[in-house]
Amino acid sequence: MGKIRAFTMPKWGIEMTEGTIAEWKIKEGDSFSRGDLLCLIETDKITNEVEAEYEAKVRKIVIPGSGEPEPVGALLAVFDDGSASDDEIESFVSNFKPAEGGVAEGKQKKKEAKPAEKGIEGEDDKPAPRKIETNRPISPEALKLAEAEGVDISDIKGSGRNGRITYQDIDQALKGPASPSLKGKAELQEEDNIFASPLARRIAALHGVDLSGLKGSGPRGRISKKDVLAKVPDKGADAGKAAPKAAPAPAPSFGEPFELVGNEPETIKFDRIRKVVARRLTEAKQQLPHFYLRTSARVDALLALRKTVNLVLGCKASVNDFVVMAAAKALAQHPDVNVQVHGEEIHRFRHADVSIAVASPKGLVTPIVRQADRMRIDQLAGATKGLIGKANDGKLGYEEMDGGTFTVSNLGMFGIENFDAIINPPQAAILAVGASEKRAIETDDGDIAFASMISFTLSVDHRAIDGAAGAQFLQTFKALIEDPEQLFA
Repeated sequence: MGKIRAFTMPKWGIEMTEGTIAEWKIKEGDSFSRGDLLCLIETDKITNEVEAEYEAKVRKIVIPGSGEPEPVGALLAVFDDGSASDDEIESFVSNFKPAEGGVAEGKQKKKEAKPAEKGIEGEDDKPAPRKIETNRPISPEALKLAEAEGVDISDIKGSGRNGRITYQDIDQALKGPASPSLKGKAELQEEDNIFASPLARRIAALHGVDLSGLKGSGPRGRISKKDVLAKVPDKGADAGKAAPKAAPAPAPSFGEPFELVGNEPETIKFDRIRKVVARRLTEAKQQLPHFYLRTSARVDALLALRKTVNLVLGCKASVNDFVVMAAAKALAQHPDVNVQVHGEEIHRFRHADVSIAVASPKGLVTPIVRQADRMRIDQLAGATKGLIGKANDGKLGYEEMDGGTFTVSNLGMFGIENFDAIINPPQAAILAVGASEKRAIETDDGDIAFASMISFTLSVDHRAIDGAAGAQFLQTFKALIEDPEQLFA
């Protein structure tokens, strides 16, 4: 037997439980070398490029790029040195078991679990479910119930869309035909094949209307009260028959009339990233004691310096790059804010790993600029540009998303004046950046002038950061923004 290798769903980070094959870059029969790109795997946070760690040949791809998530440890493909037979490969796949402790192993054990033991002595043994083979449209839950109870579905008329058999249809078949009765002088009609509302049956019984030949106007041809009343003879004030109403006067017409069209909503399910963002932000807002510190800073000097820096260094640093740089420098001076919270422990860091919130096509992601406090502005601008590009292409790696000590979220480019951001755990603070706008200010001479101002809101986790510590950080940050030459000192 040749050297056969299993290629399984990797695990990146303690929170990862499953991943999805986004795209295979190899196909069965291909040979590859170490460092070649094998596939793209999507997780809750990222899309990772998986490179080969050895030289081998692709013998079988077990999980194609179907878009369905697979648990960590699941068998994705089989590689070998090219000497194993096809039978040996198939035997390897059929006998493969995930590594102990993996998520896939737990699912495999459920599949291999022994049947439940018999109940208490004296209980009737329930027969095993009978497998039903059918091409008729039937819901999964209805099929499960029919198999468990041994219901013959051949004579059941489905009440669902396009004749689909529903769970209620199977449940009704188990109960048997209904036998309604009406106390009093009238009796309800009991035809099993008549699809009519209870009220329609009652009115029909009172007025002697035969439902068998009546065509219903309700959903799926159901006979309604209106259909029965249309067949009731006009006897003036007969019960169940309302006097006809006078036709309303035509409404005055203003312009051309328009025809109402359907306005059904489009249903969009959460994708993986949206699910994770929703879960994490909900937990953060519910569990973290947020408090907010607000300030505004004058940015005329920063805007002027930005033009000079970009010209001299030949870079394209944005205002947000200067904000990230100022935040990183301030974090280095205030390590009490540059922290993460893990349970009942506070982890304090020497350098600022600043996350930047990016609205990518796949949802909100927060890639990290590592040690931003040590970078020049041109280096920082290049790093943020690269991370934003990867985020938009869905190619962020795990190492670019894991960690972070602080986050900057900027909505100023959308004209948002100010907002309160939700903390990104395990971080303990996030800075919300608004738009630059002209405001009237009082000068040192007592005159009125207009200045470019930006509003900043610092959201803080009160478990780890006290109000004074957050305020001192924001004070230092504001000073760096208003006197940006300090950033290059």
